[in-house]
Amino acid sequence: MNLVESLRAHRLLAIVRGKDPAAALRTVTTLAEEGIAAAEVSLTTADALTVIRRARAALGPDAPVGAGTVRTTEDAGRAVDAGASYLVTPALVEGLAGVGVPVLMGALTPSEIERALALGAAAIKLFPASLGGPEYLSALRAPFPEVPFVPVGGVDAAAARDHLDRGATAVGVGSPLIGDAADGGDLGRLRARAAQFRAAIAQETV
Repeated sequence: MNLVESLRAHRLLAIVRGKDPAAALRTVTTLAEEGIAAAEVSLTTADALTVIRRARAALGPDAPVGAGTVRTTEDAGRAVDAGASYLVTPALVEGLAGVGVPVLMGALTPSEIERALALGAAAIKLFPASLGGPEYLSALRAPFPEVPFVPVGGVDAAAARDHLDRGATAVGVGSPLIGDAADGGDLGRLRARAAQFRAAIAQETV
């Protein structure tokens, strides 16, 4: 897959992390039904590889389903074998250039961003985005105008819109969107939150 094109098309990357594998799978498929198709299943999720494998089977070979919290090459290999079409790391991880799928690599500082790009990152997961906020993204885009940034961490619907207005390729959203759905929580509330985020993403830049 072309990760950057997919991120630009979807604008919102759902981060699914939970203690209940069946509920995590329902969360991924429910989000897809609600128009939020791009999802990463964190490897800290209970039985995460099975969730990825079943999500891939349910949503089809072209669905943008990836693996998150990838910290080692072993993590990467298992995730790709399970069907992940891209990987997301929380920090700089070496040895992922040859895994066969694109990597959204975690970085925060300019030096880390340069290192991530040198390691073959297709895009930068700006994490934690809450530390500097949208203003920090604006500052980074001056020296890195061509780098695809995906702010992650503490991004609610309002912050998502602000980051996109300041040039983010997409935003990654965990608990403000997922809530307790991946632990068995109410799917109706998940659908309501999904609608709220979709509305925020769809707003025109002011």
